[in-house]
Amino acid sequence: MIQREQYIAPIRDFYDSDLIKIITGIRRCGKSVVLEQISKEIRKKSENIIYLNFENREVSSKISTCDELLSHVSQKRGSGLCYLFLDEIQNVKDWPDACKTLRLQDCSVFITGSNSKLLSKEFTKELSGRYVSFRIRPFVFKEIKEYLTQLGKTASITDYLIYGGFPKRFECNSEAATRNYLNDLDQTIVINDIINRYKIRKQELFTKLANYVLISNSRIHSAKSIYNYIKGQFNECSVNTVTKYLNYLKEAYAISTVKQYSSKAKRELNFFEKIYDEDVAFNSIRVSDGIYDLTHNLENIIYNELLYRGYSLSVFSGKQEIDFCAQKNLKKYFIQAAYSVAERSTYDREMGAFADLDNAHAKILITNDDIDYSTSTVRHIKLKDFLEMDDL
Repeated sequence: MIQREQYIAPIRDFYDSDLIKIITGIRRCGKSVVLEQISKEIRKKSENIIYLNFENREVSSKISTCDELLSHVSQKRGSGLCYLFLDEIQNVKDWPDACKTLRLQDCSVFITGSNSKLLSKEFTKELSGRYVSFRIRPFVFKEIKEYLTQLGKTASITDYLIYGGFPKRFECNSEAATRNYLNDLDQTIVINDIINRYKIRKQELFTKLANYVLISNSRIHSAKSIYNYIKGQFNECSVNTVTKYLNYLKEAYAISTVKQYSSKAKRELNFFEKIYDEDVAFNSIRVSDGIYDLTHNLENIIYNELLYRGYSLSVFSGKQEIDFCAQKNLKKYFIQAAYSVAERSTYDREMGAFADLDNAHAKILITNDDIDYSTSTVRHIKLKDFLEMDDL
């Protein structure tokens, strides 16, 4: 497995800190690998390490409560600073109490989990600034290339656009195996991580909503618009129920939302947001006819790549929507994403989005075209070049 230095570097500064290190992200995005790579680094200077994976039955059958965890650590630790790695800690009852206690007992605590409840207001309020959090995501294209080189395979941008970046899927040797793996992962997240965890009674309604949202990535939505789509099929549906179910998808890291900024109102529009899948595989595995939504998946992977590079993002709503207003280091970029602008109508639409903007900030168009469509005011970046860049 590749060394995920982009994620490990900021965590490294806190190896010996008494702050609880919270590592979050969707299932199978590589959190456990990052945790193992950190523990391997620390093992070079200390053997006082305890590593527990609570998805392992041998571990979870013996340690399932706060008291059992505290007792186990007390018996197994050495003297001095103990480095404690707790993988998928949310499976332990009263785990926040255990973490608070352990950090006071000369332990450097690292925890992972695939649910944002790890960062719930209740927990973070109790910790009162005694934690730092880090988000891990599926592979971006550069990581895919590096990992596939290790496996003796080659990377394809089209494959990335369709099946995304979940690390384990690159070990599959056929498209059928890839789809089977991704379907099983999707089932685990939707059923185990959401329906079972939140004891959802209206399972058919939730599944319908989840399918609709995940195959409608890179689009502006509101709870009301989603409600309008499904209300005719479910009498028990309400806007509040839709809002609650969307939050469950966010908490499982299946989706994330980007707020829309209005140039007219000069404020964020709280009701309308653009929804992105954590990985474009969630869209593609729901396609049954082989006609993949490469246009919206392309925008989604650009979103993922920009987040990986540290940009804060919003949707800019002027006379025409601009996909991304990306900001980092006091620099701002307006970015349009399109699969191709070879057709005149598409070119006019995408370039027209920049028409009312001055030249104070960079204007960028990213497409999968091989022809350079740059103008005197708009920089065109080919997707294959964008994916190889470290920054804009």
